[in-house]
Amino acid sequence: MREGRKGALSQTQAALVLLAPFLVTYALFLVYPFFRGVWISLHDWNLLAVAFNPDAKEFIGFRNYERVMWGRNIEWGLFAAPFWQGLGLIGLALSFALPMAGRLRRFNALALGIASLLLVILLGFHPGEEGRWYDRRFWPTVGNTILFVGWTVPGVTISALVLAAAMNRETRTMDVLRTLFFLSQVLSVTVVTLIWQIMFSPRQGLIANITEVFGGTPINWLTDDQFAMAAIVIATIWWSLGIAMILFLAGLQDISKDIYEAAALDNARGAKAFWYVTLPNLKRTITLVVVLQIILHFQVFGQSHLMTQGGPNDTTQAQGGPNDTTQVLVRYIYQTGFRDSELGRASAMAVFLFVIMGTFSVIQFVVGREKT
Repeated sequence: MREGRKGALSQTQAALVLLAPFLVTYALFLVYPFFRGVWISLHDWNLLAVAFNPDAKEFIGFRNYERVMWGRNIEWGLFAAPFWQGLGLIGLALSFALPMAGRLRRFNALALGIASLLLVILLGFHPGEEGRWYDRRFWPTVGNTILFVGWTVPGVTISALVLAAAMNRETRTMDVLRTLFFLSQVLSVTVVTLIWQIMFSPRQGLIANITEVFGGTPINWLTDDQFAMAAIVIATIWWSLGIAMILFLAGLQDISKDIYEAAALDNARGAKAFWYVTLPNLKRTITLVVVLQIILHFQVFGQSHLMTQGGPNDTTQAQGGPNDTTQVLVRYIYQTGFRDSELGRASAMAVFLFVIMGTFSVIQFVVGREKT
């Protein structure tokens, strides 16, 4: 028994030795910077002033969070944002109704209920009469980011799933097509935005040429308030298809062919087999893809910064595209911290973004632990 214990102890020590380089690196480059960022968010921290005088910072507690997220004469109303709060109420009702009907698992229903309740509560806050937000750009920027994520994540998920289902065949042609569709994933954001700037050009762009062939007037996508965000979404969907498609292909190839053969005996072929066999067996993969895409696209920066920032003498360069319609949260954090030197306020916004991404990570972890 004592030899067994010594052996177990030596295995533990060996595991710690092997893990030590990773744990040290992780703590040094991720854990420490995170807590350092939280500490900075509690200070009035001017980047340039502190660089020359470390004592120039001042501890102010949660005033940066108040300055960013709150305002004067803030009120709450159930119909302050009727559309989004209505969706939240529908989601809240479904979180109670679907588990009772056996259509949704308990943890999934809990996650849906919490997300819907937060949507109803948070979007109900708004400035009252003669009130205003202290930071007038923060919440519109959060709204732009949520809009971007709300368009991009379903676009990537549905497109990748359809492509994966179409290419789930062991032929040479399908191997070539998989490679072609994955190639966009390896391009840098600079290359991607350059490609799509040319595509969206109202003079020599492919889309403009096609529009003119059919007798239409080319749209100036990147400088039009109504189309600038859509242009970024289209470019991002094209860029992000690769990884999602590969994950779906792995999930599809993990489904036993015996299940499809049994379904065929019940006359479930084609679309029926996809709906009743493929989708239920891809539930975890779909959840993984959606959560990873949400976390990834909440950090959007390069597309907005490079595609719609305007020229050197354009006032939109300091904002986010035409009339700030494509300003996103990470870009706003970057501008606040490094252009305006307000590192404390930028860190408060970064902590807010971390909470959002952490929430979705927890949801994915909880859902992933469920038994199928």
